[in-house]
Amino acid sequence: LNCLKSHMRSWPSLELVREFVAQNNAAQIKHVIQILSQEFALSQHPHSRKGGLIGLAACSIALGKDSGLYLKELIEPVLTCFNDADSRLRYYACEALYNIVKVARGSVLPHFNVLFDGLSKLAADPDPNVKSGSELLDRLLKDIVTESNKFDLVGFIPLLRERIYSNNQYARQFIISWILVLESVPDINLLDYLPEILDGLFQILGDNSKEIRKMCEVALGEFLKEIKKNPSSVKFAEMANILVIHCQASDDLIQLTAMCWMREFIQLAGRVMLPYSSGILTAVLPCLSYDDRKKSIKEVANVCNQSLMKLVIPEDDETDEGKQSLSLQTEPKEESLSQQEVTSSGEGPCDGFPPGTDRVPVTLNLDGIVQVLDCHLHDSATGMMTRIAVLKWLYHLYIKTPRKMFRHTDSLFPILLRTLSDESDEVILKDLEVLAEIASSPAGQTEDQGPCDGSDMRSELHIPVKASQLSMKGMECSPSTPTMNSYFYKFMINLLKRFSSERKLLETRGAFIIRQLCLLLNAENIFHSMADILLREEDLKFASTMVHTLNTILLTSSELFQLRNQLKDLKTPESRNLFCCLYRSWCHNPVTTVSLCFLTQNYKHAYDLIQKFGDLEVTVDFLTEVDKLVQLIECPIFTYLRLQLLDVKNNPYLIKALYGLLMLLPQSSAFQLLSHRLQCVPNPELLQTTDSTKTTLGFKKATATNIDYLELLQHFERVQNKHLEVRHQRAGRGEPPDRRVVL
Repeated sequence: LNCLKSHMRSWPSLELVREFVAQNNAAQIKHVIQILSQEFALSQHPHSRKGGLIGLAACSIALGKDSGLYLKELIEPVLTCFNDADSRLRYYACEALYNIVKVARGSVLPHFNVLFDGLSKLAADPDPNVKSGSELLDRLLKDIVTESNKFDLVGFIPLLRERIYSNNQYARQFIISWILVLESVPDINLLDYLPEILDGLFQILGDNSKEIRKMCEVALGEFLKEIKKNPSSVKFAEMANILVIHCQASDDLIQLTAMCWMREFIQLAGRVMLPYSSGILTAVLPCLSYDDRKKSIKEVANVCNQSLMKLVIPEDDETDEGKQSLSLQTEPKEESLSQQEVTSSGEGPCDGFPPGTDRVPVTLNLDGIVQVLDCHLHDSATGMMTRIAVLKWLYHLYIKTPRKMFRHTDSLFPILLRTLSDESDEVILKDLEVLAEIASSPAGQTEDQGPCDGSDMRSELHIPVKASQLSMKGMECSPSTPTMNSYFYKFMINLLKRFSSERKLLETRGAFIIRQLCLLLNAENIFHSMADILLREEDLKFASTMVHTLNTILLTSSELFQLRNQLKDLKTPESRNLFCCLYRSWCHNPVTTVSLCFLTQNYKHAYDLIQKFGDLEVTVDFLTEVDKLVQLIECPIFTYLRLQLLDVKNNPYLIKALYGLLMLLPQSSAFQLLSHRLQCVPNPELLQTTDSTKTTLGFKKATATNIDYLELLQHFERVQNKHLEVRHQRAGRGEPPDRRVVL
C-alpha cells in the first residue's frame, strides 16, 4: 500500500477521486475508473498497462469502503491482464487485484467466480514470481470466504465442476486446496454437491504427484467422515455409479478408495443401493480373486460383496404386479432415487434403509444381477474365488427369490453343468449346492410340465420316447422319497450326459460329485433316477462303467449308510422297489449285480447269477472286478456277511456263491484271500446245539416277498446278451476289444 501511495502522487486525477467520494459523485468516479481501464490498463503499450494497473489499485484504496460499489469496473481490466504475455504485467495485475480485494473484503464475494477463474489460471503460471503473487491473493480470498456467511456455493459449483477436470498439476492442487477450505467452513454444506465433484476428485487421486494425491486423499477422507456423521443428508444414489466406475480403476489407490466408499455406502444406504447391484457386482467380483499384492482391495471388496448380498430379502420375490400399486406413486427413477433416501440422521441403516427414510419400494434388478453372474461364469479367465462368490450369489438368490430366479434357470442350467468340470473342488461344491437347490426347490415345480418333459432331454442320453414316463412311474412307487421338482430329472439326465461325454470327469470327479449330491438331495431319489435312466442308455459300455461307479459309491461311501441299511433287509415295499430298480440297471455289469445281491442278502439269487457267469465272455476287466469284490467282502461294510458264514445251515447259498467266485478267480492274491476265508467256515456238524430245531437268530433272513427273482434273472441274461452283441459289432468294425484273458 505504501508503494501504491507513492505511485498515487504521479496520478493527480486520483486526488479527485477522494473529492468525488466526499461529494458522493458516482458518475465522476466511474469516469475516472473508465479512463484508467480503457486508456491505460488495456492499452497496447506495456508501460501504460502497468501504470493503469497501479492506478486502479490506487483508486480502490482511495475509494475505501465504497470500492465495493465499483468492483466490476475495477476487477475486469485487471483480470484481463492475467492473460498478458509479459510475466511482469501478470505479476502487477496480481498485485493490483490483491490490493483491490484487500480493500473490498467481503464485497468481492459476488464476483468470486471470475476471481476464482483467474486465480486457477495463475496457479499454473510458469513464472515463479507470478505464482508466488497468486498464492498471496489466493490466501487472502480464502480468508474472506472463511469469515463470511454470504458465499454463493450454488453459483460456484458449476465452475468447480468444470475446473476439477483440469490435468495441470498446479491447477489440481489449487482446486483441492479450495475444496479443503470449503469443507472446513461450518456454514458451507459442500456435501450436498458432492455428486457434482466426486468423479473429478477420484481422477485427481490418480495424479502423478504424491503431494496432490495425498491432498486429494485427505479431502475424500473428510467427505467420508461427514457422510458417516450425516447419512441422512447424503445423495447415495447419485454417487453410486461414480463409485462403480472407479472401483474398476487400474490405479490401486483409486480402486481401494472407491471400494472403501462403496463399502460405507452399502452399509449406510442399505437397500437404496439395490438398483445398482449389477454394476457393483461387476466392479467387486473380480477383486475377490486378487493375490496378496492387492490384499487390502480384496478384503474391502469381500465386505462389499457380503453386505450387498444381505440386502436381498424374501420380499424381493414378490411379483411386480403386487408392488405396482404402491410403487407407481412413490418409486423414483434410478437417477433421482436419492431424493427419497433419508429425512433424519442416525448411525446406521434400519432394516436395510437409511435412518429416517420413508419405506419407498426398492426394486431388485434381478435380470441385471443374473446377467453379470452368468458372464463371470462363462469367462474362462475368472478367478477361483470370484467363481465361488458368483455361485454363492446364485444360491442366495434361489433361496431368497426362488420364483423370480426360476425364470432364469433355463439359461443358467447349461453353464452350471459345465462348471462341474472346474479344476477346484470348492467351486464344484458350490456349484452342486446351486444345482441341488434348483432340483429341490418347490418354486421349480410346474403344473403343466412333468419333471422330465421335453424331447431334448430324451435325446441327450439316447433315451427312448417313453423313458421319462417309465422312470417317473418307478419313482412314484417309492413314497418314502421326497418329491422333486421339474428340474430334478432333467438334472440327472444332463449330469449323466456330461459323464458320458467327459469320461475324465467321471473318472476323477464322478464319485465326488455323486457323493456330495447324496448329501444335498435325497440319495434314494438320485440312485433311483440314475438307475432308471441307465436302464435305457444305448451306450452300453458307458452304462457298465457308470453302474460300476454308482455301485462303488453305494457300497463304500459313508454318505450312503442309511440307504445301505434300507437295502440290507428289504423289509418295506419302498426298499424292494428300489432294489428292483437298481438291479435292472446293475445288470449292465455282472459283478456289480452280484455285489448288490450280497448287500441285500439275496444269496440264492447271487449264486444263480454266478452260475450264469459260465456263459459270459471272461475278460481281464471282468476278473479285475471279481478281484475287487473279494477285497470288498473283507471290508467292514460286509461284516454282517462274514458273520453269517458261521450259520452254514441257514446260509448255504452264501457259501456256494463265495465258492463260485473262488472258482472264477485264477491263482492270485484274491484267490488266496477268499480261500483262507472259506477255510474258516465251520463244520455244520460241530455247530449242532440241543435247540437245533430252532432257527439261529440273527442270521436267518426271510426271502423278500413280492420280488420275481426268475424275471430278474431273465432280465440279466437279456442285458448281457446285448453287451455281447455290441462287443461283437465293435470287433467287426475293427475297434479295440475289451482285454481278454488267455485261458
